[in-house]
Amino acid sequence: MTFAGAGTLVNVATVLAGGGLGLALGHRLPERTRDTVTDGLGLVTLLIGALSAASVGSAALEGAVGSSAPVLIVLGALLLGGIAGSLVDVERRLEDLGGWVRVRLGRRSAATAGAAAGEAQDAARERFIEGFVTSSLVFCVGPLTILGALSDGLGLGAEQLYLKATLDGFAAIAFAASLGVGVLASALTVAVVQGLLTVVGLVVGDVLPAAHLDALTATGGLLLLGVGLRLLRIRQVPVGNLLPALVVAPLLVAAVAAFR
Repeated sequence: MTFAGAGTLVNVATVLAGGGLGLALGHRLPERTRDTVTDGLGLVTLLIGALSAASVGSAALEGAVGSSAPVLIVLGALLLGGIAGSLVDVERRLEDLGGWVRVRLGRRSAATAGAAAGEAQDAARERFIEGFVTSSLVFCVGPLTILGALSDGLGLGAEQLYLKATLDGFAAIAFAASLGVGVLASALTVAVVQGLLTVVGLVVGDVLPAAHLDALTATGGLLLLGVGLRLLRIRQVPVGNLLPALVVAPLLVAAVAAFR
């Protein structure tokens, strides 16, 4: 498949296939095994985030803004993006989106009388939202999402998205086994986010110079570290509220480079 968007289609398919397999296996796995799998994913997410964050020391970024500015740019992106995201409350909106998707997929049962039934419904809803939000962030916050989708849109090939699709498929198995059916809904997020980025590549062309992309990658790496901390249940970092930092980072690079 060589048409623009092929990589995203493959990625959506692997998330659905992996998620379906994870659901089939999940009820056969003891809770301690599911927790161990989630912890392993958390550790790997920390590793990927750390490798991405290392882009803050790239030669292209230092050449554009100087050797002392990259860390300050990433810090500024997180602060400004976090303020904007918390004012809009992106985290809550993502959770609301997860609840809306669950209703649309018919996963919420009709209201029944009795406190026990209500508590069970609330627990199921929270599990769905956690699976949807966590897997959506893991699958869509990272350098392969942006690089791969833009490359696909520019007609340079979808190999990066094929690699990402393979990684996401295996991750979806573990996520669905431990977090449930909400992981399947994250395929919609993958389709929308990567689809839009592919369209950007088609319409705008190569919009980000190397330095801007490195700053964005480093910022995304730190967000992935936050996701890893959530998976490990160390701290519930509001990663959703920090997502605007991905837009702020390249803007700060442009501003610093212009006045340098």
